[in-house]
Amino acid sequence: MRFLKDREWLLGNLHDENVRVIDCRFSLADPLQGKKDYLQGHIPGAVHFDLEQDLSGTTGEHGGRHPLPDIDDLIRKIEDAGIDNDKIVIAYDQGEGAFAARFWWLLQYMGHEKVFVLDGGFKTWQESKLPVTVEIPLFEKADFRLKLRSELLATFEEVKIAVETQNQVLIDSREERRYLGLEEPIDKKAGHIPGALNKPWMEGVRAGHYLPVSEQLQRFCDLDSNQSIIVYCGSGVTAVPNFLALKEAGFEKVKLYIGSFSDWISYDENKIESSS
Repeated sequence: MRFLKDREWLLGNLHDENVRVIDCRFSLADPLQGKKDYLQGHIPGAVHFDLEQDLSGTTGEHGGRHPLPDIDDLIRKIEDAGIDNDKIVIAYDQGEGAFAARFWWLLQYMGHEKVFVLDGGFKTWQESKLPVTVEIPLFEKADFRLKLRSELLATFEEVKIAVETQNQVLIDSREERRYLGLEEPIDKKAGHIPGALNKPWMEGVRAGHYLPVSEQLQRFCDLDSNQSIIVYCGSGVTAVPNFLALKEAGFEKVKLYIGSFSDWISYDENKIESSS
């Protein structure tokens, strides 16, 4: 597995000075819950990064509900966590996969080459009765060198061209009912970006674990590995497990539309497809 590590690997490397652990637990229903959970107990050495406070920027008219964070601010937080370009970084969430994957994608985008997601997350760690602590770690400030990988990010303009020319595959990662526009619990409009295929992200995960490559390939059997693919969701969070799964399955030309559907519908002129 190129981008995943299991709990046995982390347990065996927990006290390695070259390893940093990031707790990304978060609840969309209660934005304060993730930090509360972290303070009540976390994997030893883990530093908490919050989806909205650390891994997202300020929302505006455009950019979606979880836009890119200010990169300079994120670099400072990464350096405060003792992360430089040579550290091996393992991110985890409760086991959903999406919040840890968001951190994983951001570090990939910023040029870090040794970042992974803990397969199974904190839930599997706890169920295995592995070490948990309330101690907050302190690290010597590191020096992180930014090398943005623009090939991982799809801009709004690029998505618009993809819709007009069909020169790239668009994948909507939300559950089918939201994709079809039959229900929309969050955004002000329902449906999907015209021409997008539906590959619900949760179908790539089973009991908190990413499906093996052979099963991911079955999920994506209608895609050509040489095609350019743009993944999106509602706000650029739950699309990342699909991004990771595609990469694991050998698809190299994959981009994340981080503004996703919530950014697309912020432009009144943009068309939407639905079955309603």
